[in-house]
Amino acid sequence: MKNVITAILGGGQGSRLWPLTQYRAKPAVPVAGTFRLIDIPISNSLHAGIDRIYVMTQFNSTSLHRHIAQAFRFDNFSRGFVNILAAAQNLDQRGWYQGTADAVRQNLDRLAGDPGTRDIMILSGDQLYLMDLRAFVEHHRDRDADLTIAVKPVSRSEARGFGIMRLDQEGRIVEFVEKPQEDAVLDRLTLDDDAARQIGAEPGTLLASMGIYTFKRNVLREVLELDASQTDFGKEIIPTAIADRRVFAFLYDGYWRDIGTVPAFHEANLELTTEDPPLDLYNPDFPIYTHARFLPGLKISRCEIERSVLCEGSVVYGSAIRHSVIGIRSLIGAGSIIEESIIMGTSPEQRSDDVHRPGPIGIGRDCHIRKAIIDRGARVGDGSRLLNTQGVQEADGDGYCIRGGIIVVRSHASIPPGTII
Repeated sequence: MKNVITAILGGGQGSRLWPLTQYRAKPAVPVAGTFRLIDIPISNSLHAGIDRIYVMTQFNSTSLHRHIAQAFRFDNFSRGFVNILAAAQNLDQRGWYQGTADAVRQNLDRLAGDPGTRDIMILSGDQLYLMDLRAFVEHHRDRDADLTIAVKPVSRSEARGFGIMRLDQEGRIVEFVEKPQEDAVLDRLTLDDDAARQIGAEPGTLLASMGIYTFKRNVLREVLELDASQTDFGKEIIPTAIADRRVFAFLYDGYWRDIGTVPAFHEANLELTTEDPPLDLYNPDFPIYTHARFLPGLKISRCEIERSVLCEGSVVYGSAIRHSVIGIRSLIGAGSIIEESIIMGTSPEQRSDDVHRPGPIGIGRDCHIRKAIIDRGARVGDGSRLLNTQGVQEADGDGYCIRGGIIVVRSHASIPPGTII
């Protein structure tokens, strides 16, 4: 693994996740109360023994850069690093990253310049999963593959949103179609019953790309330098490569979520509150690394709590918390009810333990919040009702919006006391 470099794609605008991406890059969005999305691919890499990691950034990257600098520091006796590769103009490049492949192309000299590097792994910065990346690389090398793609079974209804592929008997990819829409194409790519049974999948299953790749170093350079107009791996690079390269699939059957929209983000967080969550963040052998904050423990008084995750540094007073995630340094006043919601908490400079102070940061007294996301540093005034009883799917208001039926209170916004949404 010491001959592998990880490149994490983190430069997308994240428009579908707005307003959570209004002031931050998508990989910097808080998840599971205490982590950031970028912590997931970095931790997966480190657990595999891959400690040379580059993160390619572009939009709203200030908080992402700060988090990485604070969280991932290596000692002087290690060659490991997590370095930022921000989009920048120079004598050779005059524009922003135009796609996933273009982002890697613009940084080829750093990623593929070391002849001691054997393989380059490309990960996404906005996915939620735990994967044995060591097994992924070993699978790639055992087959002498030029490119290996991590794939997972999906249903026909999901397939239109992914790159879908067809394999031969050896597991080599012989056809790849990015986001197929035509029924005839989906029919052709659907696994037959025997093939589905062999991988433990349901009949009618298709194989989808997870956007996780391992390239031989020299092959990555060759396919990217072949045609500079090809800017995306799924749409252009992979379909071209399967014609004359050894491109194989690595089957993954564990939990994996692409956090692309507000409803998907909301659902993925709430899944972590169940008794047997599909993503086990409590495995001592596979911890998620993040910024060490040295916060005190959660402080609660006279509360009713059911199926929830409450994080350190928070103060919850006389409230009911049900099926929700309460992030670091959260303040929730007496008499409030939080249901199916994500409270992201506050930053250190905003924090105050006085939950009785008028208009405190966080959730005030006697509030009722359901199916909502309260972003970092937001205030919800006393007696507010954020319930969306009318079932509105899309709306924009002063300091908040509704996306996919989920109320989102924007970062540092202030919702006046008695507000009804």
